[in-house]
Amino acid sequence: MILVIIAGGSGTRLWPLSTPKYPKHLLKLTGDRTLLQMAYDRAAKIGDTVYVVTEASHSDYVKNQLPKLSESNFLIEPGRRGTANCIIFALDYISRHHSCDEPVAFIHSDHHVRDIGGFGRSFALAAKTSTDLNSITLIGIEPTFPSTNFGYIKKDGLVGNGTDVFNVDSFKEKPDHETAKVYINSGDYLWNCGYFVGSVDVFLDEMELSAKNLKNTFDKLAAINDFNSDKYKEIYLSLENQVIDIALIEKAKSLAVVSASFDWMDVGSFKDLHDVVPSDESGNYLSGQNINTIDVENVYIRNEEDKPVVVIGLDNIVVVNTPDGILVSRKDISHRVGEVAKKLQA
Repeated sequence: MILVIIAGGSGTRLWPLSTPKYPKHLLKLTGDRTLLQMAYDRAAKIGDTVYVVTEASHSDYVKNQLPKLSESNFLIEPGRRGTANCIIFALDYISRHHSCDEPVAFIHSDHHVRDIGGFGRSFALAAKTSTDLNSITLIGIEPTFPSTNFGYIKKDGLVGNGTDVFNVDSFKEKPDHETAKVYINSGDYLWNCGYFVGSVDVFLDEMELSAKNLKNTFDKLAAINDFNSDKYKEIYLSLENQVIDIALIEKAKSLAVVSASFDWMDVGSFKDLHDVVPSDESGNYLSGQNINTIDVENVYIRNEEDKPVVVIGLDNIVVVNTPDGILVSRKDISHRVGEVAKKLQA
């Protein structure tokens, strides 16, 4: 199996730690290694070959973090054109250097997973399912609470005699809280974490059936002999941004989904981040120098400068100080920092 790590992102949801120049997958947020490095560690344990797709402006940072990976295993997009074109870009390269019937797994660089064994077993099952059924196979996460921040996959009966592979009935966008509770209570839904597996041939067959414009894009790129030529870059940069879920996955005629056997966190907000880092007996996480607190509970405080940060008599808050800005937020609504970060970018 070939593993492709998608290392993109605009750096808004964890501002000011994460920025467009240096997004969250390049940061050490949950341990001694960055999210990208930990994604590579997982991928290297379960795949024969690992590629990393990233955009030109981040490529030097990405390469510096993965010094053991060969130069040829970094696939550098000329510019961001959405996940659909990013995946076509990777499939085109793989089709030139590997068998087109070998399963290819796409994973993200900014997720937090502890159970590497379960991760490997789920992807092995997805690869086998994709090969057996000749269909794109997703991996979904069993929900642990009624999240309004994730999309959902509705299951439609078991595939064969297995216990962890299902047909896909439909996709649901991020629901409101009451709808999310209905999804959880029904037992029919999985979180959509954006993982999927299929060979080049499987993806191209599905594009031919469900997304001919993507197939045309693939054919146009594949017809250019030199993958690194100016002509290739020019055509790629002329493509319109497209999201793979909308452009292909939600239109697909045949899909299966594996119910994951590993823990998973998107780390999409400071609340999420606080949930996966070690806290003291008062639920506090403090990182950095010159932090001073009195009577605080359930707080996430990070100081990346020398100046003192003082927090007194507060709970359920996030305080982050970096050279790029200062964030003070109630932790339960800290996901809204993305709204402000996008305004700052504009």
